[in-house]
Amino acid sequence: MRFLLFSLTALVLIGCAQTPHKPMPNDPYYAPVLPEERAQPVVPTGSLFQDAYADNMYSDIKARRLGDIITVTLQEQTTASKTATTETSKESSAELGAPTMFGRDITVGGNPLSAGVNGTREFSGDGSSDQSNQLNGEITVTVIKVLPNGNLIVRGEKWMRINTGDEYIRLTGMIRPQDITAANQIPSNRVANARIEYSGTGSLAQVQEQGWLTRFFNSPIWPF
Repeated sequence: MRFLLFSLTALVLIGCAQTPHKPMPNDPYYAPVLPEERAQPVVPTGSLFQDAYADNMYSDIKARRLGDIITVTLQEQTTASKTATTETSKESSAELGAPTMFGRDITVGGNPLSAGVNGTREFSGDGSSDQSNQLNGEITVTVIKVLPNGNLIVRGEKWMRINTGDEYIRLTGMIRPQDITAANQIPSNRVANARIEYSGTGSLAQVQEQGWLTRFFNSPIWPF
């Protein structure tokens, strides 16, 4: 009864611990940060031209202020390979000669009493792992913070409804204004401390998840 109660408790804890938080659109964490509205002074010069609303001929469209928009080009490609081989071998032996009494071997039915132990232990293990990932696309994010050194903290998400499920891309990170191109774009490999999340919700995503009982048998708590 105690073992059954312990097993049921472990199943519940593992099922709750490994159930990921379901992402939803319009997450406040990924909401764009809007800059404060500042009233531009209007000087009564009698002309339609206002210097406060004019752009300099040398100015650009690069993101550099809070709330500005920038496009991140996803160019992620990783490849990893690992191979390991382990072999061990050990042999041992021990012999116990026949005991003697009065200078003669002690025998039973004419057979001397002697013993010997031989042992052999061998282990061989092979392991290999190959992994390859590739992610291409674009996502437009907003500047949520401007650091004192001029670097920009960006964050944003993009949701797409495909048939009965949703696909989404989320990105957060820090960029340098010098890495932004003239088209107001930056490759993802130039984003520092990048957190890129690409996944989906719906029936297609659910069928790829393990059930709670399978997660229990694959967890470290399972002793076999």
